Amino acid sequence: MKLKRFDASEYLDTPERQAAYISLALETGEAEEIRDALGLVARARGMSEIASAAKLNRESLYRSLGDSGNPEFTTIVKVMKALGLKLSVVPAAATPKSRKKRAA
Repeated sequence: MKLKRFDASEYLDTPERQAAYISLALETGEAEEIRDALGLVARARGMSEIASAAKLNRESLYRSLGDSGNPEFTTIVKVMKALGLKLSVVPAAATPKSRKKRAA
């Protein structure tokens, strides 16, 4: 019996699932997690299509979002836009250290 190779991108079959997956990766704050999530979603949508929409070379996009890739921020922004997603900022959860009041 031959096993089929598992590919998580097959389960990212709706824009909502894709956005949720990337959001979770962004919440980790780990660059590798974010890169991997963008790569999986780009593969789910079609790497050639995303590369074209982002005005990037397909091979360089594969390298940037691959296991040892280190995409520039401009690449991340272009890929997010090509995916129809946008970045936003929210305050991090308050920590005891950040709750100290500043002296006036």
